[in-house]
Amino acid sequence: MTVDWSGAAIYVVPGSTDMRKAINGLAVMVEEELAADPFSGSLFLFCNRRRSHLKVLFWDKNGFWLAVKRLERDRFPWPQGEREARQISGEQMTMLLAGIDFWRAHQRRAYSRIK
Repeated sequence: MTVDWSGAAIYVVPGSTDMRKAINGLAVMVEEELAADPFSGSLFLFCNRRRSHLKVLFWDKNGFWLAVKRLERDRFPWPQGEREARQISGEQMTMLLAGIDFWRAHQRRAYSRIK
């Protein structure tokens, strides 16, 4: 079993989502609330109010994947104020799943030595 989402766009849905929603409910939410195509091959990330559960919805050629991660302690860093989905990079998704709040972090500019 191989899933290739290396080239997929990744969208974080800000605010809280009812985690009782399954594949169909989340796909409808993507279509109606985000005006996006759930069959596009993009990853859509949803989080509950307590920010302890995260769901990822992904279309893989002939069916949906629904992945769930539940934290036993702590909370996922999550945007609360924006109403539109935000696109993030694969590196940012890795940080998000690791609990790193990249929204508040500031990346320093890289300098190169001038000769």
